[in-house]
Amino acid sequence: MKTKIILIAFLSACWIWQGTAQTDEKERIPLKHGAHYTGKRTDADMKRWREYGLGQFIHWGVYAIPGGQWKGKTSTYAAEWFRSSGLITKNEYDNLYKEFNPVAFNAEQWAKQAKQMGARYMIFTTKHHDGFCLWPSKYTGYTIANTPYKKDIVKELVDAYTAEGIDVYLYFSIIDWNHPGYQAGKGITSEDRKNWENYNPFRNEKEKAGYETFKEFTRNQLIELLTNYPKVKGLWFDGSWDGAWMKEAAWVDVLGEELRAMHPGLIIGSRFRADENGNRHVDTNGDLIDDYDQRFERSLPSTLTETEGNDWDCVMTIPENQWGYHRDWSLSYVKTPYDLIEMLVKANSLDGNFVINFGPDGKGNIRKEETEIAREIGNWMTVNRDAIYGAHHSALEKQDWGYSTQKGDTIYLSVFNKPMNNLLRVKIPRSKNKDMIFVIEKVEFLSTREPALVKGDGKANTYYRDKSGFSYYDIILPEKVQKAGQPFVIVIRLKEINKNNQEAYQQAIT
Repeated sequence: MKTKIILIAFLSACWIWQGTAQTDEKERIPLKHGAHYTGKRTDADMKRWREYGLGQFIHWGVYAIPGGQWKGKTSTYAAEWFRSSGLITKNEYDNLYKEFNPVAFNAEQWAKQAKQMGARYMIFTTKHHDGFCLWPSKYTGYTIANTPYKKDIVKELVDAYTAEGIDVYLYFSIIDWNHPGYQAGKGITSEDRKNWENYNPFRNEKEKAGYETFKEFTRNQLIELLTNYPKVKGLWFDGSWDGAWMKEAAWVDVLGEELRAMHPGLIIGSRFRADENGNRHVDTNGDLIDDYDQRFERSLPSTLTETEGNDWDCVMTIPENQWGYHRDWSLSYVKTPYDLIEMLVKANSLDGNFVINFGPDGKGNIRKEETEIAREIGNWMTVNRDAIYGAHHSALEKQDWGYSTQKGDTIYLSVFNKPMNNLLRVKIPRSKNKDMIFVIEKVEFLSTREPALVKGDGKANTYYRDKSGFSYYDIILPEKVQKAGQPFVIVIRLKEINKNNQEAYQQAIT
């Protein structure tokens, strides 16, 4: 009897739920400004986004000058929020730009480091909450053009990263503490949530009129960014949680469509807008707003179910909660390359991308600790990239030794916990056909492409099956299969055969 690989079909059956995850028995509520489509985008730009695997985030601005410290005092809060730390006056902070002269900044060097690390996309803070623009915006004087440095940093980075084959996304803060018309709006109470239609974020007509000027300013800057830097792939929004912005659902929705029309293929995550009922990320019906889920900030989902069938990525700091440059990293735990590699593989195993943040200092240097982390991750990626790029959730259950990803008919086992007895037990799914079983057709180490043995006589796969029909194989690990302290990857391919056909069985396992 001829055997054939049907793992893809098996996986497809496992993924059917993704297309129906949003189905709800309750009646759907008609929305004008909720999700404009359900399911995943299928165009080439979004397919490319889905294959990235690893990305880089860069938080940089005038907050890198104090670096979390001012006049002998240290803030334990996030460095990029330093203006509101209480350690510096607003006037002092708002004049720091006059000192911003990053003479050590080298866009090409940053891009090459990101490429060596294995990043396929980069997100850069064009403007954080303080309102300082790292491009020469014509709509405000609070920009890089009026610093000693003067040059367009956004352009330098877009050009350098694009030249290295890394896609660029522009971070843009809706919050702008520097604009006179900006308003957060009144705090949102539980009663406001219940009666969102009647919620008024403004205390008076002056605030409302000022916010109209801020809206137009925001629109102008976003159009300016897409006009000036047409190579970028998307916009990454932050600070959209204020009541004043959330209440502008109709206006923001129209703005989003305008941006998409002028930049075909533009990718926007779920942080940009709320629906008309004040729901962010997902609308009143539970559908994702815009192109991918951005709720996983400094956190990873535990299971695939948590992702609700959506595209998603996780943005992660290296210290506990520092995005911008902070001089003192002793304030919290600092993640190791091993920590970050494990998070990367876990994200990929749950169909997500993983983005690691870097915070350069005021002179434009990436700190030595970040450089070393990037190098270590890059070394691992050079050997094991096949387990990440274009790889997704596999049919294998999560197992104690690590994580599995899948590409085509190949499964990658990323081993983070090497068994003491050097036998890696792999639980293989049961077939839906009681007369069929899955067997391992191929097993090898990704780093060397050398075949691995499965416990038995060295020629045949030996396994046992539990009462539920799952098969268990023990892969024999050599004493030194990895660099000390680093995970390693085993490649396997499964084949489904008729368990009653001994000839086919012997052909499959020898």
